[in-house]
Amino acid sequence: MSRVFLILSAAFLMLAAACTPTTESGGSSAYRIRNAGKVQLRMLDSVNSLRQASTAPQVQLNAQLNAAAATHSRDMSVQNRPWHFGSDGSSPLDRVARTGYTGSVLGENISETYENELQTLTAWMEDASTRAVILDPKATNMGFSWFQEPNGKIWWTLVMAN
Repeated sequence: MSRVFLILSAAFLMLAAACTPTTESGGSSAYRIRNAGKVQLRMLDSVNSLRQASTAPQVQLNAQLNAAAATHSRDMSVQNRPWHFGSDGSSPLDRVARTGYTGSVLGENISETYENELQTLTAWMEDASTRAVILDPKATNMGFSWFQEPNGKIWWTLVMAN
């Protein structure tokens, strides 16, 4: 586990340049995502480092899975609750199928935070069920996206599939 901690620590330092802490009216610190085009690549690199440490094969970003993740992140914000069902009753399987992805969905991780993506990944790795999704050795593709509200709250979605 110390190897995983070192990998996440190094990745967190790289992230510091991409997120700017701001103070909201309530005095809490929220991260504003800058360089949004790099967020998915940082998450992919971090996930693949963790997978390598656990001897799982690397995954690739998939545009269809990214689209399903983006749609769900925005929808969770609209619903104002983190859960795996869309406002139309859709499941992760339904959302991925709508994008035209023909593989199998292995799992979906979601979160609502004011934290950056690597802090969110760290929290997912601390929970056995969400860690299992990230490290599933059958996964070959990953989708990852988010929606940030004006107040700084970020809704994260990660989808693993093959």
